[in-house]
Amino acid sequence: MNVTATHPYVAALLAGSAALPKSPAAWLDARRAAALERANALSVPTTRDEEWRFTDLTPLTKLQVQPVAAAIKVSAADIATHVVPEAAMRLVFVDGVPAPELAQQGALPAGVTVIAMSDALKSHAALVEPHLAKLAGVGQELFTALNTAFLQHGVFIHLSKDAQLKAPIHLLFVAAGNGVAAYPRCLIVAESGAEACVIEDYVALGDEAYLTNAVTEIAVAPNASLRHIKLQRESQKAFHISNCAVTLAKDARFQSHAVTLGARLSRNNLNISQQGEGVNVEIDGLALIGGRQTADTHTLVDHAKAHGICRQTHKTIVGGAGHAVFNGKVFVREGAQLTDSSQQSRNLLLSDKARVDTKPQLEIFADDVKCAHGAAVGQLDAEHLFYLKSRGLPEAQARNLLTYAFGAEIIDHIPVPSLVAALEKLVMARTEASL
Repeated sequence: MNVTATHPYVAALLAGSAALPKSPAAWLDARRAAALERANALSVPTTRDEEWRFTDLTPLTKLQVQPVAAAIKVSAADIATHVVPEAAMRLVFVDGVPAPELAQQGALPAGVTVIAMSDALKSHAALVEPHLAKLAGVGQELFTALNTAFLQHGVFIHLSKDAQLKAPIHLLFVAAGNGVAAYPRCLIVAESGAEACVIEDYVALGDEAYLTNAVTEIAVAPNASLRHIKLQRESQKAFHISNCAVTLAKDARFQSHAVTLGARLSRNNLNISQQGEGVNVEIDGLALIGGRQTADTHTLVDHAKAHGICRQTHKTIVGGAGHAVFNGKVFVREGAQLTDSSQQSRNLLLSDKARVDTKPQLEIFADDVKCAHGAAVGQLDAEHLFYLKSRGLPEAQARNLLTYAFGAEIIDHIPVPSLVAALEKLVMARTEASL
C-alpha cells in the first residue's frame, strides 16, 4: 500500500500500515485498501469543522504513535482489579494485541460464539463479511478510516437465532506501553430473538501517553436484545477516540451504558440506525472528568421507521479546568410516524474553570411524533446542600455526597453488581479529589 496522505500527521499514523500482513479474506484486504485511500484524502479535524468545533485535537497531533508488533507482558495479577466475576467469558487485549493467556474461557450456551477477529475471518467469514467495515462507514470520519486501514485484531461475537446469554461477555482492552497506537475492532451480530450483554472495557496499567482508536459495529436482528456497556478508564495522558455504529431491525431492543472517566482527551461517537418498526432504545451516559481533561460525546439516533422509542440521559460532572462536550441528535425521517424519542443532558460544574458545551438537537420530518429534549448546566443545589448540612454533615462531605449521587444514578442502571460497586467506589474517590 502506498501512503500518500495529504495531512502530515495522518501520514505519520499510516506509516506502519504497509507492514500489515494480508488478511485471510480478500474482501477484507479490499476494504482495508479503500479505507487507507480514504484516510489519505482526509485531514485531522479542527475546531473549524462543525462536528469538532468544541474539541481541539492539536495535543494529539503532537504525539507520535505506532502500533506494536508484540504486546508487553502483562500478568493476571496486573488485571486482577479489572476482572468481572459475573462474566461468562473474558477476552483480553494488551496494546491492541490479543493476550490469550489472560482470557477466561467459560462455557457458553449453544449458539453463542465469541472469537478473536483473526480466527473469525478464517472460520466464520460468511457471518463476518456482510457486516465488518460495512456498518461503520468511513465517509468523512478519519478515525474510522484509520481503524479500518489497520484492521487486524479484535473480537467477533455472534448470537444465533434465539440464543440466550444471561451472564455478560467481558472484552478487556489494556494499555501498557508508551507511544502506542491501538486499533481494536469489535463486531457483534445478534440474530432474531437472541439476547446478550457485552462489556467493552478500556483500562490502563500506568500513566503513559498513547492513542486508542476503537470501532464497534453492532447488528441487532428482529426481536433481538443487546445491552452494550462501554467503560473508559484510560491513562490521564492518553487519547481515546471511539466510534460505535448500531443497526436495529424490527422490534429490536438496544441498551447502551457509557461511562467516561479517563484520558486526557476522549471522543465517543454513538450512531444508532432504526431500520425496522417498533425498536426500543435506552442510552445512558456519564462523564466524570477534572484537571485539564476533555470528554466529548456525540450521539445520533436515526428514526427511519415508525413506532420507534428512545430514552436518552447523558450526565457530566466536570471539575478543575475540565471541558465536557455533548452533542445529541434525534433525527426523525419522513414516514417514521408515532416515534417517541426524548433526550436529556444534565451537567454539573464543580469549579469556576470547568466548562460544558451541550447541544441537544431534534430534526423531525414526520407530523405524528412525540419528541422532546432538554439541557441543564449548573452547580450543586444550594437547598440540598443546606439540608444535608442542617443534618450535621460537614460542608465538604455534603458536597461530596451530592456529587456522588448525581453520577451514581447512571451507574446504578448497569445490571452487573461487581461492576457497579467498582465504578461507584471510583466515582466516590474522584469526587472527593475534585472537591
